[in-house]
Amino acid sequence: MSIVKENNTVKVNYTGKLSDGQVFDSSEGKEPLEFTLGQGQLIPGFEKGLIDMKVNEKKTITIAKEEAYGEVNEALIQEVKKAELPQDMEPKVGMGLVSQSPDGKEMNLLVVEVKEESIVVDANHPLAGKDLIFDLEVVEIK
Repeated sequence: MSIVKENNTVKVNYTGKLSDGQVFDSSEGKEPLEFTLGQGQLIPGFEKGLIDMKVNEKKTITIAKEEAYGEVNEALIQEVKKAELPQDMEPKVGMGLVSQSPDGKEMNLLVVEVKEESIVVDANHPLAGKDLIFDLEVVEIK
């Protein structure tokens, strides 16, 4: 029976949870996730957790934040004056924004605080600074 090794293409069912049990992503009700290990498509801890699994095997792994989306980078949390925002925009905490850098690269931002004259935005990945738990099931090894 074959096992998952580096550079295999696999199909996986998964459910991702935070340590409090809140589900943040799942393949349930969708097609299994298909990808090739070793190409940096997924967080390192997810790929490492699949190594040596067999088809139809299920297991739960815990991925430390260092093997997931890393620590929260305080430099990615910035204050923006409301005058710099589109005039028709009414910012609210939890609102997602897209910013464009001078080189044309887009960055997703999350409004984390609304003040009188400014807003505070966070460009960190929403799961930065969090340990993640995944229920995994290998469906196919190609």
